[in-house]
Amino acid sequence: MELFSAKEVSKTYSSQQALTNVSVSVEEGTIFGLLGPNGAGKTTLIRIINQITAPDSGSVWLDGRPLKPGDISQIGYLPEERGLYKKMKVGEQALYLGQLKGLSRHDAMKELKIWFEKFEITSWWDKKVMELSKGMQQKVQFICTVLHKPRLLIFDEPFSGFDPINTDLITREILQLKKDGATIIFSTHNMESVEQLCDHIALIDKSKKILDGPTQEIREKYKSNIYDIAYRGSFDLKSHDLANKYNIIKHEQNGHGNRLSIQYPDGSSSRELIKDLVEQVELISFNEVIPSMNEVFIKVVKQNS
Repeated sequence: MELFSAKEVSKTYSSQQALTNVSVSVEEGTIFGLLGPNGAGKTTLIRIINQITAPDSGSVWLDGRPLKPGDISQIGYLPEERGLYKKMKVGEQALYLGQLKGLSRHDAMKELKIWFEKFEITSWWDKKVMELSKGMQQKVQFICTVLHKPRLLIFDEPFSGFDPINTDLITREILQLKKDGATIIFSTHNMESVEQLCDHIALIDKSKKILDGPTQEIREKYKSNIYDIAYRGSFDLKSHDLANKYNIIKHEQNGHGNRLSIQYPDGSSSRELIKDLVEQVELISFNEVIPSMNEVFIKVVKQNS
């Protein structure tokens, strides 16, 4: 079931086209990756969803109806540029932001107690935000974003400033939020996180959507007949037809194991490649290389250029 969608959304700032007829659809209970180079238009779309600005044309829908001002209570937004008041105390500020999102003081206190204990930060309650490191401030802002249990969460570079331990902590919390029923729009340049978290992605470049689909299907779509092979035995590629028939990307032979990275041309098959190999060596493993989202991102953006 679709929770959120943008339909043919366009936005221009002065002479700069920020979005051009962009449409996306986010299914309920999924993590949707909103990707693109700097300046592509991602932040503009996020600002439109949060009703910070309005589209010049097109429409934005939540739960099957046009987005309206009161829907902001159903949205949680963690911006890339953090916005905590540095001179306020942590607890006082978290309580204030929770109440702004519609929680009573009692309910906000109850939820904050749970989150502060979970993140082991109860001792920070009376500290001023300016006394905390960037990563510590990030934890507080993450809590403030999810405190009111919104149906739609938007995380823009949520791991910025985190060490690997805290990155793992927030990753687990994001997955738990999804398990608990939240729908998440996730914007990042960290493609490893996209592979780990996102069910579906849309890639925006130069104001236009240029790629859209399930994450694994997109990776499969961009594979290019490359295989990683481990084998026993020894042979000189130059003295065999393999080097003429296939693209040898990498070949390593040593006493600990021999590896070969090879690409066959369109029109050939993995079965034919296996046959040619077993005539020469004993195969230990034969695995197709699926491109990473980082490789797909670079390839598609370069093609669009």
